[in-house]
Amino acid sequence: MAGDIYAVGLNYKTATVELREKLSCNASELDSVLHILKTSTNIEEFMLLSTCNRLELYSYASNERFVLDAFRRYAEIKNQHFDNSHLFLKAGKEAVAHIFKVAAGLDSMVIGEPQIVAQFKEAFFKAKTLGTTGKVINRLCQNALHASKRVRYETGISKSAVSVSYAAVELAKRIFGELKNHKVLLIGAGEMGELAAIYLQRSGASIYISNRTYERAVGLAERIKANVIRFDEIEQFLYEFDVVLVSTGAQGYVITKDVISKAMKKRYYKPIFLIDISVPRNIEPSCADLDSVFLYNIDDLKEVVENNLSNRVQEAKKGEFIILDEADKFYKWLENLELEPIIINMLDYTKNGSKDCKKIVHRAIKLIRENKEYTPLVFELLGIKSKEKEIDYGFVER
Repeated sequence: MAGDIYAVGLNYKTATVELREKLSCNASELDSVLHILKTSTNIEEFMLLSTCNRLELYSYASNERFVLDAFRRYAEIKNQHFDNSHLFLKAGKEAVAHIFKVAAGLDSMVIGEPQIVAQFKEAFFKAKTLGTTGKVINRLCQNALHASKRVRYETGISKSAVSVSYAAVELAKRIFGELKNHKVLLIGAGEMGELAAIYLQRSGASIYISNRTYERAVGLAERIKANVIRFDEIEQFLYEFDVVLVSTGAQGYVITKDVISKAMKKRYYKPIFLIDISVPRNIEPSCADLDSVFLYNIDDLKEVVENNLSNRVQEAKKGEFIILDEADKFYKWLENLELEPIIINMLDYTKNGSKDCKKIVHRAIKLIRENKEYTPLVFELLGIKSKEKEIDYGFVER
């Protein structure tokens, strides 16, 4: 084939949160990143998926060197250098299956988590809008979303699926046994923050919500009957909370070691639990060095997730068969693309009465002989109705 599908990047399986946060790409910089990659690399079509658990480049390119060069170019944009041992590279049908698994939530830390579908869609539509995708990647992503839909509806994975937010609340419950008599501060009212708020509400905790946009915090608080703290008042009231759960899109630390140190003095060093599910991290890691401060990040949720796997693993196995089926269908379509220019040239030559017509017909028929799955495409392009029983796939001179 002239090109192939490639998936390259790093995720929670290959790299720690410390490395992932350095290479994460937020919404505000995605436009410029895609533009730079489009104008300075040799990959034909691509999209970039950046979530809290992965940074992956999906592309259609003529060889893997161009793909690796493009990822290195991305690292340069982020002013980062890293060991290639943290990278994975998949090509061909293996890459297609990986991309489909990602879109379906089967490659997530929390198997079957629903947020990845929306994140995948958003990344695809952004790339499509900016013109970095084309016929192949557009078809790839559409098929990936179709595969994701099949997995959700043809397995029970969505019934037992949880989210990172759920795992974070479960961790808090594991620490305290129950949350009914504890005050919890939730910083961030985005999608993950809202999910965490819903789970916290069910646990009976006393919930306070803070967000940089005050109106958004108020809106969420009204929906779940919680209280609100203004973003610039967090430091003032932080000492009152036993659990602080942070999930924002900020690029720096929302909670610093100095802020926690002051809060601990006011708490008389009563233990406080900090749970940071943001990438990049929003709580300064050195907070964990303070006495009676217990800090958990998104990678620490793996143990909680693994304890809740049994039902989802069985359903995920069913999902794997769907993924392989859909990956096969897509890859056959991709292989068939090779025929299009041949048939188009054949039609052009035929119209022009070219002497090379016979040679081109030979080539097309040879492909049909080798794989009859090509036949419908050949007939479609020629405008011929298929009657396979009446057709001799040999070439007879008349």
